[in-house]
Amino acid sequence: MSIKNRLDELIQNNIYEVNEKIPDPVLIAHKYKDEYSSLIAALFAYGNVKAILKFLNSIDYSLCNVKETDSLYYRFQSSEDVYQFLKTVLVMKKNFSLNELFLKGYKKENNVIDGIREIIKKIYEINPYRSKGYEFLIGKIPPQKTKGTSPYKRWNMYIRWMVRDTYPDIGLWKNVKKSDLIIPLDTHTHKVSLKLGLLKRKTYDLEAAVELTDKLKEFDPEDPIKYDFALYRIGQMNIKF
Repeated sequence: MSIKNRLDELIQNNIYEVNEKIPDPVLIAHKYKDEYSSLIAALFAYGNVKAILKFLNSIDYSLCNVKETDSLYYRFQSSEDVYQFLKTVLVMKKNFSLNELFLKGYKKENNVIDGIREIIKKIYEINPYRSKGYEFLIGKIPPQKTKGTSPYKRWNMYIRWMVRDTYPDIGLWKNVKKSDLIIPLDTHTHKVSLKLGLLKRKTYDLEAAVELTDKLKEFDPEDPIKYDFALYRIGQMNIKF
């Protein structure tokens, strides 16, 4: 059986199912179906999935009571980092559509990274606060030449949630092509893809994410990122080929 057929089989067998027994941060996106709540969930989605969801479920997504507290912190983010981030999100939610900010960059050349750049720039413009934890959470503003840069895994995952309209994604944004998405490459998917021969680049970076995405376009040019969950589960569940 070819790799494509095996991946298609995993998709048909609901390998992407998420629930309380098979948790994933996208559950927050499903619960609130809001671009800002989903952004919060995506950017804090690093580390152990149970710890991620425990933290995410402690947040008031209405943001009506954003205040400084010592109790709301997560891994590399201090309580001050979390407070400053949620305060920034509240200001943005009142004044900007994330979809429109994204489109400002994306529409120039149908480039997802250009769209992500616009959102990150706006976050940093709104709030001058800086710390290692805060900047780790949001990420660096993508340079124009992205060679050697981070794969922007959490940001590409967020864009996937917003754009793809089939489960497990929520498809709130209707004006971005699925074919333009970049796979949210994590270290596990990177290793699995190298092992399967889908990827040659050994460096874990944005170039590797683009290379893998281009390979997956050979399987489905219109929706290459549908294979993301299948590749992720292969590594997570140690599925044999």
